Amino acid sequence: MKRRLMLGRAGLAAATASVLATPAIAQANPQVRWRLPSSFPRSLDTLFGTAEQMAKRVAGLTDGRFQIRAFPAGEIVPGLAVLDAVQAGTVECGHTAMYYYVGKDPTFAAFTALPFGLNARQNMAWMQYGGGGALLNELLESYGTIAFPAGDTGAQMGGWFRREVKSIGDLDGLKFRIAGLAGQIFAKMGAVPTQVAAGDIYPALERGTIDAVEFVGPYDDEKLGFSKVAPYYYYPGFWEPGAHLHLLVNKAAYEALPPAYKEALQVAAAEANSDMLAKYDFLNPQALRRLVGSGTQLRPWSRDVLTAAWKAAHGLYDEMSAQNPGFKKMWESYRPFRDNLYTWFRVAENSYDSFALTASQTVR
Repeated sequence: MKRRLMLGRAGLAAATASVLATPAIAQANPQVRWRLPSSFPRSLDTLFGTAEQMAKRVAGLTDGRFQIRAFPAGEIVPGLAVLDAVQAGTVECGHTAMYYYVGKDPTFAAFTALPFGLNARQNMAWMQYGGGGALLNELLESYGTIAFPAGDTGAQMGGWFRREVKSIGDLDGLKFRIAGLAGQIFAKMGAVPTQVAAGDIYPALERGTIDAVEFVGPYDDEKLGFSKVAPYYYYPGFWEPGAHLHLLVNKAAYEALPPAYKEALQVAAAEANSDMLAKYDFLNPQALRRLVGSGTQLRPWSRDVLTAAWKAAHGLYDEMSAQNPGFKKMWESYRPFRDNLYTWFRVAENSYDSFALTASQTVR
């Protein structure tokens, strides 16, 4: 009898503890619902797909309690207004390229790509170990947001043109869709830059509103159909040697998350960051072969265009450093880091690439 009573009391205590623990667990791991607009249309499955990938991973890491829904550009937020929406708290986070916001501050450009700047690997080294990430979040402080690296396209192509560009003179008056500080560089060389969201580029090119367009690389460009109206495909995209994307998060919303959810968000962004580059390196060679096979005319930039662009870019950086303390602070971090890495890559990476890529075509 006593034994039964003791067992009954023990069972009651265990049941009571279980009931009491349930609300505590629920409180520690609440149901959270976020919205994530992308700066890219759904048709660009690698760019927009990265937003979906992060959302799925966050849900998986939190047993489905932290749900993020990704939206393509224009569905709830215009593609070039993601920062504004995240800052205002209209949405909790977004996936975007920071150089879309150079109109707010030209310093933003460095955290996606600077013309003649760092490639994808070098950019990550600067962001993670060279102080770049801290500089970005310092810049974002006044916008009430924080950012996590979330993808890189690798070196991009130089764009699609209706007519050949053989010299600097061919750029005069050319209406060129181009993002970031690159537009200002091309303006110094005579072109007329304009920024158009991804989903609107093809109609503008088809109607002749623009004469040329740069976007990403063969895989995405093929999807957008640029080769149908602009046959000349230039390389390299010296203004985007590695275009980096970020998961932009409203700071108040982030700080309200349980620690485990913050970790899940960071893990999802980090995984997407490496996956995007690998995916593009897999997809771009195949797409380039298809484009060339269907008539696309590959053209390298001439030496005089590249030289003029280098001078224009560095002249612009000096001008901006004199006018903008934030840009100056960034450039004083970025330039020596870049030049130091250039020395290392010239010794190791470039010397290997220069021989191996040539040998693969010539040595038998």
